[in-house]
Amino acid sequence: MKIHLSLLCCFLSLAFLLSCSKKSGTQEEAASKPAPTAAPAAAATSANPPAADANAAETSAKMAAADWAMKQDEIKNDPNGQWAITATASSSYNDAQGTADWSANQATGAPNVDKYADDGKAWTSKTADSGIEWLDLKYPKPVHASEVRVRESCGSGAVVKVEVFDEQGTAHAVWQGNDPTKDLNYLIATFPKTTFKTARVKVTLATNVVPGWNEIDAVQLVGADQ
Repeated sequence: MKIHLSLLCCFLSLAFLLSCSKKSGTQEEAASKPAPTAAPAAAATSANPPAADANAAETSAKMAAADWAMKQDEIKNDPNGQWAITATASSSYNDAQGTADWSANQATGAPNVDKYADDGKAWTSKTADSGIEWLDLKYPKPVHASEVRVRESCGSGAVVKVEVFDEQGTAHAVWQGNDPTKDLNYLIATFPKTTFKTARVKVTLATNVVPGWNEIDAVQLVGADQ
């Protein structure tokens, strides 16, 4: 019996430590969130019965999900935003080229990863936790940029720098710091409108910051002609 219990404890510890992994293929969004603590029994009163609490929690969750969906749709259809048409990277999983799964080109176009998980429709580096990796993207129209939106879809939170390039090919850092992104969402780098026009963005990650593969679904460049 003691042997069985020891094996069970080891199994549970291993499961807890898993992150975005090519072996597991998925990472549940809920895994990155702390487990809710149970409310004390005394809180369930006739004025606020458990059923009412459950209904309120369900309503709140639905509203949050609707707000998230609306924001995602607003970004995807922003008339001042454009999606990359070509991309290169420091490395790609399985040395992927062209339109193969996890290649740099998987980060071009509009977002197409639907849930927070390891997904071949996003770009990721050749190895996990190896340190500095980058994704370099080009866009169809040069603009005076004011924002870059990086849609992270697995192992979110590893971006450390965002750069745009002027027409002479000089890089300008527009954001650098600690990436607060959680789950399937955008790192939004907002900055004063550039005096030059740009059609190129480089996103740098420190892949050792967040364990497992760090995947990018798409990167949007926001700007105007004037």
